[in-house]
Amino acid sequence: MVTRRICGQASTVSNPHYDAPVRYPVEQFTAEERAILTPHFTNLERPVFALVNLPETVKGALFARYSRYSGTVRRLYLEEFAADAPAGGRPFDEEEGARAAQLYERVFVGYGDDSIAQVGGAHVACEWVSNILTKLLQRGRLAAYLEQSTRYIPYDQPLPGGGYRFYRDEELGSEFAAAMDEIFAIYSRSLTEVEAWAAERWPRGDGEPEGPWQRSIRAKALDLLRGLLPAATLSHVGIYASGQAYEQLILRLMASPLPEAREYGGMILDELKQVVPSFVSRVERPDRGGEWISYLERRREQTESWVSRLGLDRRGGGEDAPSVELIHVDGSEEDLLAACLFEAASAPETEVLARIDVLDRSERGELLTALAGDRANRRHRPGRGFEALRYRFEIVSDYGAFRDLQRHRMLTCQWQRLGPDLGAGVPDEVREAGAGGEFERALEVSREEYERLVGAGLPELAPYALSLAYRIRYTLDLNAREAMHLIELRSGREGHPSYRAVAQAMHERIAAIHPGVAATMSHVDTSAEPRLERIMSEIRTHRRQVRAAEQTEAPPGLNPLG
Repeated sequence: MVTRRICGQASTVSNPHYDAPVRYPVEQFTAEERAILTPHFTNLERPVFALVNLPETVKGALFARYSRYSGTVRRLYLEEFAADAPAGGRPFDEEEGARAAQLYERVFVGYGDDSIAQVGGAHVACEWVSNILTKLLQRGRLAAYLEQSTRYIPYDQPLPGGGYRFYRDEELGSEFAAAMDEIFAIYSRSLTEVEAWAAERWPRGDGEPEGPWQRSIRAKALDLLRGLLPAATLSHVGIYASGQAYEQLILRLMASPLPEAREYGGMILDELKQVVPSFVSRVERPDRGGEWISYLERRREQTESWVSRLGLDRRGGGEDAPSVELIHVDGSEEDLLAACLFEAASAPETEVLARIDVLDRSERGELLTALAGDRANRRHRPGRGFEALRYRFEIVSDYGAFRDLQRHRMLTCQWQRLGPDLGAGVPDEVREAGAGGEFERALEVSREEYERLVGAGLPELAPYALSLAYRIRYTLDLNAREAMHLIELRSGREGHPSYRAVAQAMHERIAAIHPGVAATMSHVDTSAEPRLERIMSEIRTHRRQVRAAEQTEAPPGLNPLG
């Protein structure tokens, strides 16, 4: 093994402070070994390289051996995995090989070491899933999701086999299909009407290309009418996740009371068995996946039993209006400052806090501004010290806005079952376009079908019938760093007014108790439009009513003075 020097200038991104040469060993390979390695490693000389043309489970198995193998991963491949490779350096053709399978059997299944299922992943497409199931698919944090948008894609076209794009199940009955057909027919008629109104309201400017203008008019109409679509509307979701995340996803789906969720859980398992079989090998074992699914089912049943016992399942609670309430705060601005200074300091955190305690208000503000840094854009975010402060919001918004906010990963989102009791709103622009009556008719049909399904003993399936304009209650529990990301992103003027209002209200509530933290969120878009102003007015009215009832601005556990 020889030693080679490398300098920072070799990178396209360099920093003069870190460009001193570094020495590192370079492993020597024979010509025969190089021929075996070259198809699967992007280089054979440098200490940083990528693994290519290998099944995900083989890559994971190689990394899993790192902890108990004294050599390099390229040498490990030669010694323990190359024998499984097809001749001539060809790809594995998605077969994981005997060596990888044996390793997973021993370590993953035998020892229960879940970490090795974190170092390999797969892309899975789930198509024709309802807007109820999309939220179950996207509940896991450690995965990446892309979903077909109800804001930019019209849903007035029939499915390939005929009929509108909504979830069908014999258990839902013919009445359900008839109700959905009526709602989609209203959507289709209204789309034409609202699009014509929008074209007249925002005519094409002189010199404005017709194509982009037409697309903007179509987007405005789709945006206004998406609340009319039912939760049964079918969408497509693309998922990239690790083997461990997929195992958890499949178990959750298999334990769900929804037939659609269980069906898709089984299909996801079938497809993953073709590409990453070892990662999901525990799911079908009665003593592993079987017991796990039974545990999840019992846990749900016991929770529902206690909810009923405590009288928390009675319908009719809540007001018919959107709201954003800050119900709990954990930490203070001083805690955040101390955490931001901690890593650069050489003193214990108690001493850091003591030094901060002697600073006056203006000095603390100056310190906080310096620690947040000069943020040229919203992607420039402060460090982990901002995670020392945590907020818990209880939100009531339409289901469409919830769908967008629930996608954020670095927070805890919990939501109640969608129902009609919190009401729904009709956009003022839809009324101006002359489609308000049709929109209200769709909401009425939606609610009536919901009530029919509940009365038929199908409360778990009833939310499929409800339009996305109906409101849902949920909580977002997040630290100040994630709050900065969510609020700045979702307040942007290109966003939907429903979630823009939620983001702006969250910022207002943080500013009321932690003005310094709110001030660091310098890329919050506070611009308004008529629809956004109306929603914000409703949220602020609700806040005043709550304030009058509570006679305090402080959430539980927080000094009213902050």
